[in-house]
Amino acid sequence: MIVAEKISIQGRVQGVGFRPFVYKTALQHAICGEVANTPEGVLVLAEGTSDNLKQFKASLEEAPGDIRQIEAIACEPHNFETFSITLSASEGLRSLHMPVDLKTCDACLAELNDPANRRYRYPFINCTHCGPRYSIIRDLPYDRPQTSMDAFTMCTHCQNEYEDPLDRRFHAQPNACPDCGPSLSLLDAQGKLLATKDTALAQAIEQLKAGKILAVKGLGGFHIMVDPTHETAIRNLRKAKRRPTKPFALMASDLEWIKEHTKMDSQEVALLTSKEAPMVLFRKKDPNFLSSVSLNSKLGIMLPYTPLHYLLLNDFGGPLIGTSGNRGEESICIENEEVLKTLNGLVDFFLVHDRPIVRALEDSIVKIVAGRPL
Repeated sequence: MIVAEKISIQGRVQGVGFRPFVYKTALQHAICGEVANTPEGVLVLAEGTSDNLKQFKASLEEAPGDIRQIEAIACEPHNFETFSITLSASEGLRSLHMPVDLKTCDACLAELNDPANRRYRYPFINCTHCGPRYSIIRDLPYDRPQTSMDAFTMCTHCQNEYEDPLDRRFHAQPNACPDCGPSLSLLDAQGKLLATKDTALAQAIEQLKAGKILAVKGLGGFHIMVDPTHETAIRNLRKAKRRPTKPFALMASDLEWIKEHTKMDSQEVALLTSKEAPMVLFRKKDPNFLSSVSLNSKLGIMLPYTPLHYLLLNDFGGPLIGTSGNRGEESICIENEEVLKTLNGLVDFFLVHDRPIVRALEDSIVKIVAGRPL
């Protein structure tokens, strides 16, 4: 006997590959029906035998995201013949949790470093498991027209991925590639265009090695980046930011460098490598190490969390200072025109891109206090 239920799922369940998971799970348990995003959360209409429906609901507990509540109510069967993912509903009471930006996943990193892949060295690679979310959202539910990616029309290859429920880029709203997505530009201090795409990245790295100060547009705003071993560059940065003694944050290319220079423990490593990718305060092995960056016994260190950061750190070949792109206590810059004005006279070059940032995001900072993260 076929029974039907309306299943309402609330929590952080958008932008994490939740609907594709529901689709695959429904196929595994011979469930017919549909799943859709709504302003309240995710709504599933599910039909099948009583046993199959029970197994299907149990499997939903293992779905990606942060489920806060699952409610199932019996309803009349619609006699669905298949299971499908439908268009999002835009009307109704809003009780959604904003999807958060997530660091680049291992699958995307593998593609980023694969010369045979069409997204090789593409600084804006992402999928439903990673990439920008909160920083590009204008409104909910989380669909491409509600984000700053609506300015980019997907090419045929990206559109096919986006529409395939079995692809990890199914409804990945920032989905793009070098043929249809955002791109890099390098500007001088006056805003003059110097280079684009991979050439822009290569020239930016040359300037960093020469001791220049670089503003880099990331996920939720700009970082000001400098070679942490270049004393003159650091002095210039401290003078320009009116920051004579306050420590600067570092972005390190890998765990090995951090392990070599700090007293890291397993709890700190777990925080550093988590999907949220916060900055973690580590104790130096040598209190005098990089004293120009931090005069005290600790270093605030983060790992690359965007494809652009991975490329930048890998090509540079070492850590970089990655401090907030602002002056003094001002808000972090998020717009290209804004940063040219605000950081004029402070920064030598600007590495920018054309994906608009909707919501500013500073890097999270965590330290272990009495055995617990603070």
